[in-house]
Amino acid sequence: MLKQTYKVCFCCQRRFKLAVLEAPEEIKIIFDKYSENGVMTAQHLHCFLVQEQKEDKATIADAQAILDSLNDLKHLNVFHKGGLSLKGFFKFLFGDRNPPLSPLTGVHHDMTAPLSHYFIYTGHNSYLTGNQLSSDCSDVPIIHALQRGVRVIELDLWRNSTKDNVHVLHGRTLTTPVELIKCLRSIKEHAFSSSDYPVVITLEDHLTPDLQAKVAEMLTQTFGDMLLLPDSECFKELPSPESLKKRIIISTKPPKEYLEAKEVKDNEDSRRGKDLTDEETWGMEVPYLKPNFTSEDKQYDLDEEEEEHEDENDDEEESKSHQFPAPEYKRLIAIHAGKCKGDLKDALRGDSDKVSRLSLSERQFEKLAEHHGMDIVRFTQQNILRIYPKGTRINSSNFNPLIGWIHGAQMVAFNMQGYGRSLWLMHGMFRANGGCGFVKKPDFLLKRGPDNKVFDPKEKLPIKSTLKVTLYMGDGWYYDFRHNHFDAFSPPDFYARIGIAGAPADSVMKKTKALEDNWIPAWNEQFEFPLTVPELALLRIEVHEYDMSEKDDFGGQSCLPVWELREGIRAVPLHDRKGDKYKSVKLLMRFQFV
Repeated sequence: MLKQTYKVCFCCQRRFKLAVLEAPEEIKIIFDKYSENGVMTAQHLHCFLVQEQKEDKATIADAQAILDSLNDLKHLNVFHKGGLSLKGFFKFLFGDRNPPLSPLTGVHHDMTAPLSHYFIYTGHNSYLTGNQLSSDCSDVPIIHALQRGVRVIELDLWRNSTKDNVHVLHGRTLTTPVELIKCLRSIKEHAFSSSDYPVVITLEDHLTPDLQAKVAEMLTQTFGDMLLLPDSECFKELPSPESLKKRIIISTKPPKEYLEAKEVKDNEDSRRGKDLTDEETWGMEVPYLKPNFTSEDKQYDLDEEEEEHEDENDDEEESKSHQFPAPEYKRLIAIHAGKCKGDLKDALRGDSDKVSRLSLSERQFEKLAEHHGMDIVRFTQQNILRIYPKGTRINSSNFNPLIGWIHGAQMVAFNMQGYGRSLWLMHGMFRANGGCGFVKKPDFLLKRGPDNKVFDPKEKLPIKSTLKVTLYMGDGWYYDFRHNHFDAFSPPDFYARIGIAGAPADSVMKKTKALEDNWIPAWNEQFEFPLTVPELALLRIEVHEYDMSEKDDFGGQSCLPVWELREGIRAVPLHDRKGDKYKSVKLLMRFQFV
């Protein structure tokens, strides 16, 4: 199917076969169907767009615009007798003008509902450049996060060594601090570089009242009118993202509570090192919720509770100073956060007269979800739930965000420098809704039925739809990688992994055959994915190069929200481990819903 030519390997001077890019057989058949005498006119292309690509609203003018956009490729013989040639049709299908998500829809979700009705792109320890124990703190990762569309930035506030200023750092670790004012100025400059929707700054406050007052002054002077000042102490219902455009929102716990709550987090820090696994180069495979805790996990929780009681008298002087928090600081808190006291289930009762934000560690959430999944869903219909990585993730790895999203958790907080499969899912989710950082939750997570019944994340559901994926081929590695990157002596042996991350019943990964010695692999394989919860399904795509003697090499990845996939034949760009798009590498795929 692919023509062969010969190249010479620059490192060993051996000749090897290099496939020449050529349309797959199915593309040729489709071209013949929608062309006449080898010519595809605007009218023909319009029929193709409507019937094969399911673009019901496409017009002949849209088809003509596609033809006009290919004028810069005239020298490549993409036109024939005033219409597209097969080569031109293939160039269009496999080009940047034919992405899997519509570039025209932009923000298209209803943005007028309360904040609690949205999944929000959320960072964890947003100032860290690397691991949780010894990396530098900086405003640079904050800037990068905002540019990617992250809408929740977390800052940990501590006194500096002379106790006269405020630093941002991961407390009681070896991380090097950065000044708070530097972080705030960077947030102001970049907050709305990728989205006009609000940015929430969650503060972890370990400050005395005089420094709280200093923080309040920094916040008001830096953000000015951008800063949301609540009319009352607590919202009865959260405002909408639409009403909060270009606003900065402060969310933190009442200052006194942090001295109690921080012990739990710090105790987690002291145990870091347990539960660690050696991740593969591209990250461990994404696990799903595993309710069975090990004996080590149970011991961890007992120790955690004991040490919290032992530490109640620590920092007595600092604790006393928090009895009268700075009023100018307290009035800036728009979304009040509470800590979990006593039984985890009690934290989900909420208050019908006000909304709040509850923070749970990954471990706490998993325990709670095991028996109280519907209570979590009910809580998140009005209040905000934030889930953050457990303390043993000292390498800044992340967990499967679907365990939070399927329960309605709005703020699944991630280490944005923790590159790997879990973070790729986060990138995929927030490619939805124009990449604005807010994704409207599915209706089933917002509705209540008779007897206050809500969605049960553990309920076995029927199949709603089936996604059929055809992977035709890939191209671009020859241009974006060194020619000896995968193998010094021959072209790469690529294979692809394709699957779904979503509800437990939907989550699966499948694999193509490995194609030997080919820079332009043509797999031509089809996969089917039955979906019980398509509203939360993410299509996972990875390409690797098979290595018989060593670990397989990474060749690119993408993650796409299934509910926003465009049907038909699409060019899917691949990204590197950090989530940055390669210049040339892409796959030609077909998506169909049946």
